[in-house]
Amino acid sequence: MRVLLIGSGAREHVIAETFKKNKDVELYSFMKSKNPGIASLSKDILIGSYSDLGGITNFAKQNNIDFAFIGPEDPLNEGVVDELQENGISAVGPTKLMARLETSKSFTRELVEKYKIGGNPKFKVFTKEYIDEIKEFLNEIEGIVVKPDGLTGGKGVKVQGDHFNTKEEALTYCREVLESHASVIVEEKLDGEEFSLQCLTDGKTVIAPPPAQDHKRAYDDDKGQNTGGMGSYSCANHLLPFLKKEHIDKALEITKKTADAIYKETGLYYNGVMYGGFILTKDGVKLLEYNARFGDPEAMNVLPLLKTDFASICQAIIVQELNRIKVVFEKKATVCKYVVPEGYPDAPIKNEKVLVEGNGKAKVYYASVDEKEDGLYMTGSRAIAFLGVGDNLEEAEKIAEEAACSVKGRIFHRKDIGTKALIEKRVKHVGSF
Repeated sequence: MRVLLIGSGAREHVIAETFKKNKDVELYSFMKSKNPGIASLSKDILIGSYSDLGGITNFAKQNNIDFAFIGPEDPLNEGVVDELQENGISAVGPTKLMARLETSKSFTRELVEKYKIGGNPKFKVFTKEYIDEIKEFLNEIEGIVVKPDGLTGGKGVKVQGDHFNTKEEALTYCREVLESHASVIVEEKLDGEEFSLQCLTDGKTVIAPPPAQDHKRAYDDDKGQNTGGMGSYSCANHLLPFLKKEHIDKALEITKKTADAIYKETGLYYNGVMYGGFILTKDGVKLLEYNARFGDPEAMNVLPLLKTDFASICQAIIVQELNRIKVVFEKKATVCKYVVPEGYPDAPIKNEKVLVEGNGKAKVYYASVDEKEDGLYMTGSRAIAFLGVGDNLEEAEKIAEEAACSVKGRIFHRKDIGTKALIEKRVKHVGSF
């Protein structure tokens, strides 16, 4: 079976590893930069731009690819699935139209509202013509969240109390957004604990893996700037310490109804990953956003636990027979910690060498690194992820922490991810509702 993987981060490294559990899978990878982990698992690789749809398609044709799997959001937004399908190549991932679930926050909010799915906060979408009405809505909500409508690399969302304080500052940011985006979404700020549910779907059947919790803040104790994600954890009982089964069931129900709504709205079935970012609040489970691909780092929490053959799941998604596959995840706990360059995320150092010793127990996933003759160099973003897998969180955290501490170079990582102290803080937060 010949599989094309598109993407070059740690998320794609774990996807490659998951495919290669099946000895019959021959992996071909298209990357924007060479990931040494993915390259070592691939029969052939091609380095190029995600906007080079012709180059990607030709690479697929030359290697008689059976299907493609798309890792990051950028190629989805470029329309790579549409291009592949037009050339007779199946793909796991939504078309450009369907990827609006992630690329257009207004599309998702309005879809959930139209089909009365539930889970939405109070929100309104504004274009330039209605900029004067923003002030009125800002007075209707207590806390404010401002979201540009479109991809922003995870850094466009601004929250009152974190990025601005007053309603006047919120209005200024809305005006700034509308200079470069067609519309802006203003929402009420929700207080609670966030979690990720990265569902797989063929548009009819929706399968939920174990939930995970990401940590966006750069430094211990949730201090510092937001990042792409400094690490994440999942639990052996396939819940989280602050979640009950009913909360996961609710999140899954919202995702199933959203998949149905997409079909009703477009006449087409969504195919691939529907990653729901949810938050448990005093009013129950609310939807923060959907992503049209696996999370990074959360993919590393769930894919190593997958016991079912991943290629078979992908084939079932393509032919809309996911209901025939029994998808099983191991009952293990996981903790993922990212090692990042000094200065990340605002002013990261670049082209600095790192020495990775590891501890032999943690799984290692490469992200923004460049492999040269004399070793690995960081390129400025999250560099290397270490994953501990254990019977409980304490064991998994210890494995990940030891491995992260073994890296030599101008780096840092969050030591508190998966620790008892931080998790107790999360549980206490939910208990205060």
